[in-house]
Amino acid sequence: MATTVRDMGASAPAFEASILWIDHLATERRFSPLSVSAYRRDVSAFLEFLTGHLGGAPTLGDIAALAPQDLRAYLAHRRNDGPVNKGLGDRSVMRALAAIRAFFHWLERRCGIANARIMLVRGPRLRATLPRPVSEIDARAMLDTTAGDETDRSGWIAARDAAVLTLLYAAGLRISEALSLRGGDLPLPRTLRITGKGGKERVVPILDAAREAVDRYAALCPFALDRDAPLFRGARGGELSPRIIQERVAQLRARLSLPESTTPHALRHAFATHLLAHGGDLRVIQELLGHESLSTTQRYADVEAARVFDAYRTAHPRA
Repeated sequence: MATTVRDMGASAPAFEASILWIDHLATERRFSPLSVSAYRRDVSAFLEFLTGHLGGAPTLGDIAALAPQDLRAYLAHRRNDGPVNKGLGDRSVMRALAAIRAFFHWLERRCGIANARIMLVRGPRLRATLPRPVSEIDARAMLDTTAGDETDRSGWIAARDAAVLTLLYAAGLRISEALSLRGGDLPLPRTLRITGKGGKERVVPILDAAREAVDRYAALCPFALDRDAPLFRGARGGELSPRIIQERVAQLRARLSLPESTTPHALRHAFATHLLAHGGDLRVIQELLGHESLSTTQRYADVEAARVFDAYRTAHPRA
């Protein structure tokens, strides 16, 4: 793959190189489909901007010759409102910049196309934010409400949604990890090997409540759960889209008057925060979540500390 791009030289179309880079992320780096899609979207938008900015489709030679002001012009473009470009916030700009840098690093490593000047461009300063987990009461209400929504017509769908949400909360899975399970994973064992971001594997204990929820769904599902087929199915039998679970959580949010921060990922945040609140070890939680750095997991300790301080400030007579 890299040899093909190198042989094309400086006249090689940057768009073609980006296709090979995306393939590298999907096959060699084993990024999740959602991550691959985000990287593709961000770098494609950058190359499309350069097409207008430079007056033609950019080549690898153009990439090597870009100046910092070219990248700054693109970032400013992404911030502007318009009928197509809705304007990105600071975090989205940083994500776009990270994707572009990753593409440039790959071009330098694999294709000999280097541009040190472009790496000097810094993104906006981000204000540190803490995870916003679902409370223990709200998490239980979400699971109980979903499981209790069974009817003769859609009972298996309610059981499916309850199983997915239980895996997010009881095992700390990302939604993409839960939906990657296959029929061959049934019945779920007491420990499950999960492949997370970047192809990193971890072993996650599966609580009885999660195993029972999945067994109930499997018993009600009207489609054959073949070994290599997706475990969780859409209404017509196809692979379940993450969007369906996101919409289900949005319905629960409205129904139970939950905060706007209540998302499927907030259940994973709750998994970590509630373990920590009940005496879980930070290093163990790091392993369960599959975090590369302990500092990422440390944010959940900060959440708990903030919660304790809020309780103190609210309740203590001298606060």
